[in-house]
Amino acid sequence: MPAFGASAEIDFPWSVSDYCDWLSEYISAAKLDKPHIIAHSFGARVAIKYIGSGGEADRLIITGGAGIVKERSAEYLKKVKAYRRIKKIFPRFAEKHFGSAEYRTLSPLMRESYKKIVNEDLKDFAANIKCKTLLLYGQSDTVTPPDEEGKIFNSLIADSNLLLTRGGHFCFSEYPDAFNTEIFKFLTEI
Repeated sequence: MPAFGASAEIDFPWSVSDYCDWLSEYISAAKLDKPHIIAHSFGARVAIKYIGSGGEADRLIITGGAGIVKERSAEYLKKVKAYRRIKKIFPRFAEKHFGSAEYRTLSPLMRESYKKIVNEDLKDFAANIKCKTLLLYGQSDTVTPPDEEGKIFNSLIADSNLLLTRGGHFCFSEYPDAFNTEIFKFLTEI
C-alpha cells in the first residue's frame, strides 16, 4: 500500500477511505472478481471499510484486526490535554514523550494519517459485511486483543467465525503452519 514498505510516499495525510479507494482501483486494475481478502491489523481496517461500504469479496480473513474505537478513559483524556498544553510551549519535547512508540517513529505527514486512521470507528462498516468471514486472532495479542476487537467484530459481522490461535499480533509469522492450516480449511470449505 502507498506509504508502506518500499512503496511510493503519499502527498497528503490519507484516511481509511483513501486506502479503500486505492484498494478498489487495484482490484479493478488487476481484474479481480470477488477476491479472497486476507488482511492484518491496519489492512483489516481497509478491508472492513472496503467491503462494508459495498466492495465485493468472496471471503474475508481478518487477523489481528483493528478498527474499534474504545471509550476514552479519564486517564487517556488527561494525557491528551497535557500533550496539547505542552506541545504549545515545548513542541519537540511533546513529540518525543507523548503518543505510542509507533506514533513517535512516523514522519509528520504519516502522523496526521495515523490520527485519522486510528480515530475512525468501523463498527457500522463491519455490520454491513455479508461475505463469509474468518476472524483469526493470536491468543496473546496485546495490540488488538481478541477479547476486545475480535469479539466485537464477531458480534457485528453476520457470517463470521472467531478463531483464536497460538501467538500474538503476528501469529501468522510466529506459527505459520497452524495459521496456514486454518486459512486453507476456511478457503476450501463449501
